[in-house]
Amino acid sequence: MNATDVSDPMPFPAGSPLEIAVRSLRSPTGHGRQENQDNYLVIDGQGQARFLWDERETELRLPDWPPGHRRLALLDGMGGHSHGREATEKTLEGLLGLPAAVDLAPISAGLSALHHRLRQQFQAAGLEAGCTLILLEIPPSGPALLFHVGDSRLYVVDARRVRCLTVDHVPATHMALLGLMNGAQWFQRVHAQTNSQISQAFGLGGALGASWLYPAAIAEDLFELHEGNLPLFLRGLGDRRALALEPGRIYLLASDGLWRLANPQAFIQRWPALLGQADRPLEELADSLLAELAEEIRRQRSHPDDNCTVILARRPGRVEHSLPEDIS
Repeated sequence: MNATDVSDPMPFPAGSPLEIAVRSLRSPTGHGRQENQDNYLVIDGQGQARFLWDERETELRLPDWPPGHRRLALLDGMGGHSHGREATEKTLEGLLGLPAAVDLAPISAGLSALHHRLRQQFQAAGLEAGCTLILLEIPPSGPALLFHVGDSRLYVVDARRVRCLTVDHVPATHMALLGLMNGAQWFQRVHAQTNSQISQAFGLGGALGASWLYPAAIAEDLFELHEGNLPLFLRGLGDRRALALEPGRIYLLASDGLWRLANPQAFIQRWPALLGQADRPLEELADSLLAELAEEIRRQRSHPDDNCTVILARRPGRVEHSLPEDIS
């Protein structure tokens, strides 16, 4: 294990309706990045928050946190930028101060305001900094609330199938929005190849909604993917939406270090076998997943390997129906 790895189990009360495991690795094989620019936030139902600060696991209690409410967030500092870790930490500070929400509108408005505030701070400091962000706000009852920016992903996995629930903010998606790429082409470019360029980042802005007339323009506002602008083959995968967490399935939040491989699908298609074991604790499954990742990196000779952070969440119960087919 690396000195900055996080692998200790997170305690949850007996009978908790949501099992969670989190891991953050500087380098799955120990031969990759020298700094972990990923981060995460897990706030449990008692207001206990867990995250990384200066690459070290840190905990604090939020005194006014509503009982039974949870928040999961995963962040990946912009690759190759010298202040990627600092960008995730600044974002994390803002997330810790963001009030718990039970509806999509207030959490979306709060995160948009945080994005603008961070953008002003980074610009004042002369930094071109930002990060990806996936946030799941999970009230005690009702659906979870999803907010997504960048190319980290949310997957749902059971013993039979894996399906991606987010759309990467990358140049191929921009081309699909403009009608210049069909579903098969988009899947090949985004999910079957290794890519590193993103079109939008939290705290920076982006060019995801730019026209061909001004392709280099970086917009201040985040460009939201929703039912009104997504192509038909990506409908239902908007960036900000309510999401029911179905019993028995694993919801996997992950930075791109989990699939930054020469052949990503060779590994991703094995996740149902790796994770769809209802009788095994998530802590064990998280360790198995990352151990298999290290072996896959060596097998595919995908070096150097990237930072990798995963959050696994599972409600107790049995899977009631099959997942729909993903784009292929």
